[in-house]
Amino acid sequence: MLSLPNAITVSRILLVPVFALLFAVPGAPARISAFVIFCIAGASDALDGFAARRLNAGSDFGRMLDPIADKILVAVALMMLISEGNFEQLSLDPSHGLRSLLKLVPALVILSREILVSGLREFLAGAAVSVPVTRIAKTKTTIQMIAIGAMILDPLAWRWLPENVATTYSWVAYGGLWLAAALTVATGYAYFRAGLAHLHPRRKAAHRASAHAASARGHAGEPA
Repeated sequence: MLSLPNAITVSRILLVPVFALLFAVPGAPARISAFVIFCIAGASDALDGFAARRLNAGSDFGRMLDPIADKILVAVALMMLISEGNFEQLSLDPSHGLRSLLKLVPALVILSREILVSGLREFLAGAAVSVPVTRIAKTKTTIQMIAIGAMILDPLAWRWLPENVATTYSWVAYGGLWLAAALTVATGYAYFRAGLAHLHPRRKAAHRASAHAASARGHAGEPA
């Protein structure tokens, strides 16, 4: 349980409150520090998987904790971004309201999907149905982390960059978050479809056979 991959996963969870605290502190140094902590925590997701494969140190504890750590990091980062106006006094410029809405909608989509998938994961695990990791799931995770990281620095971009450059940066960051939300729905649908298929009596046996075949090929896992 105290292997290197598990220690990396636990450290990712421990970094989350540090990130939240730094995010809430006003000032550029704290925001840059929050960004660095978020990047380190995000990179540790790939690092613990690499260490588990390289050291042949995979464990049930790690497989259980890894997706939990990922969800905690993303959920806290999204909630901090949504509540950002509570930490900084914003003007009454309507553009601030628009930007808040553009953050709120994809954040709600992503968080709602995570709640849905958590319930479906329990159901599918009890039904001995596994869902293979897909390329779109990995792409979603990458885009999601990059978009959140870019949005963490968005206020500094408006402060330090020329207005036209800051506007472009901001729209790219927000666009990345919306793209991640769309891919989140797509990957969540894979779970939902597996659950519906398993509920159909005629398809239960077929999906169980498919799950065993995927496990035998070594591609079974949890979509991010």
